[in-house]
Amino acid sequence: MEINATTFNHHNHTHCIQSAMDTARSICLQRGVRLTESRAQVLELIWQSHRPIGAYTILEMVSAVSAKRVAPPTVYRALDFLLEQGFIHQIKSLNAFLGCPTPHLPHNQQSYFLICKHCGNAMEFCDAQISKQLRKLADKAGFTVKAESLEISGICSGCM
Repeated sequence: MEINATTFNHHNHTHCIQSAMDTARSICLQRGVRLTESRAQVLELIWQSHRPIGAYTILEMVSAVSAKRVAPPTVYRALDFLLEQGFIHQIKSLNAFLGCPTPHLPHNQQSYFLICKHCGNAMEFCDAQISKQLRKLADKAGFTVKAESLEISGICSGCM
């Protein structure tokens, strides 16, 4: 398991945004899907920080930079595409979205989230041992896992 504590600290997100956009464009070319202007705009807005962001906030932000009011289905279609491609995650406990730093990994790779209750930043990490243990516990209970989401709230090192 690799967790980078600096993810929670404040930094210039220009690199994060550019890297996420470049990766998304490259993956879309490889998969033969289109990263339309509206999809790219939503992805870029999500990467403005490491805080999960709600769909209505995204809608307001898109409308603010657009010359016209944007209809909710436009944003929801973009979010669906970005989720489907693995470019973002949905943080279910917050009903919000967060950029995925590893969209090149297989979609079946499970991600876990550390969410700071003070600053709102969230960090994704993957750990095969955690996933294996959870599956083992589910199997022992006679339970078939269809979806897995683990969201841990607490206080990040920057807020301590």
